[in-house]
Amino acid sequence: MNQHVSARVAPDHGTVAAVVVTYNRIEKLQRTIASLRGCDRRPDNIILVNNASTDGTDALLDSMADDDDITVLHLPENVGGAGGFAAGLRHAWELGHDWFWVMDDDCYPEPASLSRLLEEHTDLEAYLKRPLSFSCSVVKAPDGSLCEMNEAVTMWDWPRYLVHGFNSVKVSECTFVSVLLPRWTVEEHGLPLAEYFIWFDDKEFTKRLTRAARPGVQVLDSQVVHDMGVNRGVNYGRITEGDLWKFRYGARNQASYRWHYEGKWSYLTYVRRVVLQMREAKLPRHIQRQMWKALVTGIRFNPQPGRVQDRA
Repeated sequence: MNQHVSARVAPDHGTVAAVVVTYNRIEKLQRTIASLRGCDRRPDNIILVNNASTDGTDALLDSMADDDDITVLHLPENVGGAGGFAAGLRHAWELGHDWFWVMDDDCYPEPASLSRLLEEHTDLEAYLKRPLSFSCSVVKAPDGSLCEMNEAVTMWDWPRYLVHGFNSVKVSECTFVSVLLPRWTVEEHGLPLAEYFIWFDDKEFTKRLTRAARPGVQVLDSQVVHDMGVNRGVNYGRITEGDLWKFRYGARNQASYRWHYEGKWSYLTYVRRVVLQMREAKLPRHIQRQMWKALVTGIRFNPQPGRVQDRA
């Protein structure tokens, strides 16, 4: 399915494209696809963005390319999660879909996850008489506990909609592990920052929507499982040789956002947290030096959003 929108449309909601970015997780990807197809409100299109995988993912996706609910987008090189989501959202927009449901390739939606996002999002818009920028799911670990790395950040008045009978809370940011975006968000506010490559691209994007438009919501009975292995959040005292590269991207990206959009004090507060966690853990000096370099690089690193209206 490559050049048209499916005719399978939910009443009053329009078409939904799930945008899934994958890299070398062929077994988990297959479970993600099965979970998407098992939803009580299935996506009209599942856009699978292959980030130049080397584990046979390309052959698997090619074997599914003729399925009427699948669109395959093979990227010539690995552009990271950030670049993959930017490419996938652009493609979903070009295909004319009304909603974009964004997630990783190890995210397993529960059956009612999409239907509840759509229902709560549109019901809240009718109640508020204005557009809502995004809605996201509650993210659980495989054992059913809270996923430490992927929970949304609530606003000070987070229960505002709960007291009016809705089942959602106000949030300012979330991750790309089941977030529903209306089409207008990328039209008016651009794509995720592909230059981030990995980490904080989702936070920057949803914080951008909150800053420029309005906060989103987390729908409490829309739930997904994130099969990420070890269930823990980001701690700069746990950096190893093997994951230093990811932490460097994350530190550069978050430092950049804080410096350019939240000010020097926010940047310095973040730097202090990173440095203290590394020192308390007595990380090797060469790791600490690499992280310091990433934090400083963030000051001059300031990419701007690509526009879907511009040719890729």
